[in-house]
Amino acid sequence: MDQDVLSQLERRLGRLHARQRLGIETDHEARIFGGGINFFHIENWYSAHSVVRATLRLTGLYGRGHRNSERVRLRHNIVHSAKLPKAFDGFSILHLSDMHVDMNAGAMRRVIELAAGERYDISVMTGDFRGQTHGPFAATLDGLARVRAGLTGPVYGVLGNHDTVLMVPGMEAMGIRMLLNEAETIERGGARIHLAGIDDAHYFRVDNIEKAASALPQGEFAVLLSHTPEIYRQAAHAGFDLLLSGHTHGGQICLPGGIPVTLDSRLPRRLGSGAWHYHTMAGYTSVGAGSSIVPVRFNCPPEITLHHLQSA
Repeated sequence: MDQDVLSQLERRLGRLHARQRLGIETDHEARIFGGGINFFHIENWYSAHSVVRATLRLTGLYGRGHRNSERVRLRHNIVHSAKLPKAFDGFSILHLSDMHVDMNAGAMRRVIELAAGERYDISVMTGDFRGQTHGPFAATLDGLARVRAGLTGPVYGVLGNHDTVLMVPGMEAMGIRMLLNEAETIERGGARIHLAGIDDAHYFRVDNIEKAASALPQGEFAVLLSHTPEIYRQAAHAGFDLLLSGHTHGGQICLPGGIPVTLDSRLPRRLGSGAWHYHTMAGYTSVGAGSSIVPVRFNCPPEITLHHLQSA
């Protein structure tokens, strides 16, 4: 490992978080190539891509599924909150998730095209930038740089279970403020709201909501970015008003009617895609702009989302 990169990460994230994340990543790759409990998880099995692709081609479905994966759509979501300051009424957040940018250039071109036609105040990215769960990431950063160049205003992000923490210096160099158990305050017209983000809670389990929320003033509107919505209970009880996440892909390959075969998540199915509420917290689970394992989608169109905040 490049000692300079490690030193950058330790200065940026703290020695404990950097070494913990890197150690878990190293163990993860060892299990993939040496067997172990996660070897046969479809995302980690190195032959899964070829097997799934070949099966779909034999059934004549691959071409249609690939075309579906490039038809990214823009969805709108309105979030009402009595806690939102009047100065932020109409504030908009462009939400991109699960892009897996190195897997489908056509889908990423469509993302750039859609974003160019919209006005928004900030952009957020909720993880899974890389196609695979291990290995090189230079192509990921190259593709992500093209997406970032097409966005206006501040951009914030969190890592997902496909991402290595070694990507953080490169992502921040291109102007993406990564929130790894951290928070930022956004000001407008003398008022403010807060944006926090946690590290991956699905596989690496290095999330720390308590740390991310520790500096947030009680009673003020706060948004949490998390790659997975599985931490919805913790987020709601920590006082967050809105949780933006992804990870599930909405199932990616669904039965007619958009019924997912699997969400690969420990959460109620109603939280698996789109807008939802849990107690007083609003939530949105993006089905993602990209695709995992192979670039195909059935009955689950890829998306980017424009969230419109409104004072209730």
